[in-house]
Amino acid sequence: MKGSRTMAAVVTGAALVALSGCGGDDSGDDKPFAGKSADQIAADAVEATQQADSMHMKGTVQQSAGSKMTVDLSVDNSKNCDGTIRADGTSADVRNTKGTFYLRGDEKYWQNALKGQAGGDKIVPKLADKWVKAPADDTTTKSLCDKNALMASMDKDKSERKGMKKGSTATVDGAETVRLTKKTSGGETLTLYVATEGKPYILRSTSTGGKDPNTATFSDYGKSVSPEAPAPGDTVDLKKLAASAQKA
Repeated sequence: MKGSRTMAAVVTGAALVALSGCGGDDSGDDKPFAGKSADQIAADAVEATQQADSMHMKGTVQQSAGSKMTVDLSVDNSKNCDGTIRADGTSADVRNTKGTFYLRGDEKYWQNALKGQAGGDKIVPKLADKWVKAPADDTTTKSLCDKNALMASMDKDKSERKGMKKGSTATVDGAETVRLTKKTSGGETLTLYVATEGKPYILRSTSTGGKDPNTATFSDYGKSVSPEAPAPGDTVDLKKLAASAQKA
């Protein structure tokens, strides 16, 4: 489904902001990282974030066309996930549990997702606000709830970790963090917020000054992600609906 591919890209894009460009050689005395360079702090943060059993991610991406995409998603290492994706005035809830992926889009979401497809206008009313299920290994949805894949893709280019500077501490949702900041050749300012207490998890990242400003906030590390499967009466089979619409 075109819409599912779009949502997976939003999740990856929002999360990617948090790990791109991490690092640098600036050192300072900010607790508890006294004596560690920004490069070392970033490496510790990347490792801790990758190894976390689960996390909650909330991000906003401003597109060059002026529209916004937002993701609010909890995900774990077992590919369980539960959250909401919004873009271009549409909204879709997503769940992955016990090997099955579920998506519940509003009417506008399905109008966009099925635009131009034979019989699409006939089945949109039957899909709106209903859960559509697909196998968890479906090629259009599997990356959306794969935390390990998301984390691995964020740290491929080690050269992007160079050039950040360690700044003062800041509070993110009540937790103290140290700021790592970098200005890119394209005029963007990247700021990474790393927890100073407990494990050095990434708690927030922002990108400002560029064409596509965005923010990603991370929380609930290690918290259980246990979404319930929708009730049978709230679930529909998209393939069967599409097949019947084409025959009609």
